[in-house]
Amino acid sequence: MKKLFYTLVCLSAFSVLGCSEVLDNSQFVPDYEYATDDDSGQFEELNPDEVGDDQLKVLSFNVRTSTSDTGTEHAWNLRRDACCEVIIDENPTVFGVQEAHSNQMTYISENTGYASIGVGREDGGSTGEIMGIFYKEDLVTLEDWGTFWLSETPDVPSQGFGANYYRCATWAIFLHKLTGKRFFYMNTHLDTSSSARAEEVPLIVSKLAELNPNGYPTLLTADFNAASTSSIFDSLKEVLYEARSTAPITDTGATYNGWGSGSSVIDHIFYSGLEILEFGVNRNEYLGVQYASDHYAIYALFNFE
Repeated sequence: MKKLFYTLVCLSAFSVLGCSEVLDNSQFVPDYEYATDDDSGQFEELNPDEVGDDQLKVLSFNVRTSTSDTGTEHAWNLRRDACCEVIIDENPTVFGVQEAHSNQMTYISENTGYASIGVGREDGGSTGEIMGIFYKEDLVTLEDWGTFWLSETPDVPSQGFGANYYRCATWAIFLHKLTGKRFFYMNTHLDTSSSARAEEVPLIVSKLAELNPNGYPTLLTADFNAASTSSIFDSLKEVLYEARSTAPITDTGATYNGWGSGSSVIDHIFYSGLEILEFGVNRNEYLGVQYASDHYAIYALFNFE
């Protein structure tokens, strides 16, 4: 049995990231073990994060394309290992990425140990950004998956609703091996055009019902390119809850950092059929890289109901 070094002294402050931002997951895992710096008295989690047998952790991460920022300090080859460390540290059951090209999908999978699914948004093959879903094969079984496009013709690669780019969504049905429960997961990236986003969300809502007819617990992650208070989410909030605003322990910080020049909240996690325990934003530095991407990874921890 692990010895629990940390007491309940910080729990009352956790609702706004009190005491220490690194204490995520801890209060939900029995006999959680901590390391401490005797000089500073600060507690830190042992890495990676622990997730309980009856829990589900999801992460969403816009990893920034590998073709952007070439020749700068933000080039993919200089931060790819930091991206992987974010994922390893957070230890999600499943996670979704936005803006990943096929080489990035491969690198992340090979260096984190997660299996992955997803297709290029340009052709349904390997061309263009992939709304990838990654999963731990020892914890979940992939039972079904697919991709649809955020357009008037969602079954074929297409650019619709006056969007500036091709947009698609990847979905999957998983069996959680330790509980025997199934859940539905969708990962996407909305357009930069506000008028297109207003059409994309209702399509997503309809696809949630169509692709999950059994009503399994649902997760939806994305770079939505909009604050969750936007009216475009009205129809979505009729069927899903927003993690940041409903988690008893949450994080109010920005999700888009713009390499240090941005501070907006545009990445979100929505859910239903699960008990939310915590929502957070990972702003940690890894391997000397301050910004693993121009977005921070966000995560949510749940209990199966």
